[in-house]
Amino acid sequence: MHGSFDNLVLEMAIIFGGASILGTLFVWLKQPIILAYICLGIIAGPYGFQWISNNGHIDAISTMGIILLMFLLGLHLHPKNLLKQLKQTALVTLLCLSITSCLIWASMVWLFQFSTMDAIIAGVALSFSSTVLSLKLIPTTTLHHQRVGEVIVSILLFEDILAIITILILYSNGEAAHMQVLLLPLKTLLFALAAWCFVRYVLISLMSCFDIISEYIFLVSLGWCLTAAQLAHMVGLSHEIGAFIAGVSIATSPISLVIAEGLKPLREFFLILFFFSVGAAFDPVLPSRLLWAIGCCGLIVLITKPLLFKYFLRYFSGESSGNAREMGWRLGQSSEFSLLLAYGALNVGQIHQDAALVIEGAAILTFIISTYLVVFRLPTPISPTKALRSD
Repeated sequence: MHGSFDNLVLEMAIIFGGASILGTLFVWLKQPIILAYICLGIIAGPYGFQWISNNGHIDAISTMGIILLMFLLGLHLHPKNLLKQLKQTALVTLLCLSITSCLIWASMVWLFQFSTMDAIIAGVALSFSSTVLSLKLIPTTTLHHQRVGEVIVSILLFEDILAIITILILYSNGEAAHMQVLLLPLKTLLFALAAWCFVRYVLISLMSCFDIISEYIFLVSLGWCLTAAQLAHMVGLSHEIGAFIAGVSIATSPISLVIAEGLKPLREFFLILFFFSVGAAFDPVLPSRLLWAIGCCGLIVLITKPLLFKYFLRYFSGESSGNAREMGWRLGQSSEFSLLLAYGALNVGQIHQDAALVIEGAAILTFIISTYLVVFRLPTPISPTKALRSD
């Protein structure tokens, strides 16, 4: 046990010490600091100097960052506003995902001779946008109080639901898969109703009695977030959806703003681990055929998604040209779900190793380039230029 603890301390020292050094260099060079975490993962991970050879538990710990991010997101979304936004953006999201998926499928089959199943899964996986990256790069004022933030959140939430359905289909076969997909909306609704009842009749009362003790509010809110995430996972939803519902269930109470402020530093800690694990999972030394495929799929995502979101949001949702353009840029990358789908599909034998590597490589490529495009063109909390830095 002591040896395991020593290894964990050493790994944390490598990650956060290395991130401090590399982050300093990136900030000095006026580069996005998120890329320092990804680069550190590539350098220190199993395919680099192997300072951290087993990335599995780091990856598991880093998922806490996504769970906390979704919880904080839910804290700022009133249920009525959320349902209204989902109605307005569902069609736009489906159209963008479908067209992007088809283009990636066609390029992988016709240009690189991948099998049809490999190409279909790659197209679906790479078409989703990154919840972590998109929300990380939005100023807090824009995310919680402006139209751009509301629409982006609703699109990302709908994409997360579609990604969960995809994972259910991927891991199941035959009638069981169809039943799981059909039951998903019902499970989500019942879980949300149960969460709302618990918060209204139990949690809010407890917090109101002891709200003068900030540590108590922090403890109860974090406990509710993680408990809801685990319960959601147990009933067939995802940890992320459970955490999001937990946040939305508190959003109608004024105390939600206090909770959100208290949990922000904890979220940042786990998100650093998340971006490190993304870099550590990728092998940069690949055959030229796969590198060309990665480049092609990455460019399709980076070029097509911003244009599609801009056009469809402008003409189907009635967004202004400026807002639609900004939303397109912020959603113009692949998702962390891409990595999860690639890993899962490979484990169940749905795709080959080469296809999984293309998905992972293209997703990381879009993370990097999209970050550059956003931080040098739009307001973000980590912009290298003072004029665009906003939190």
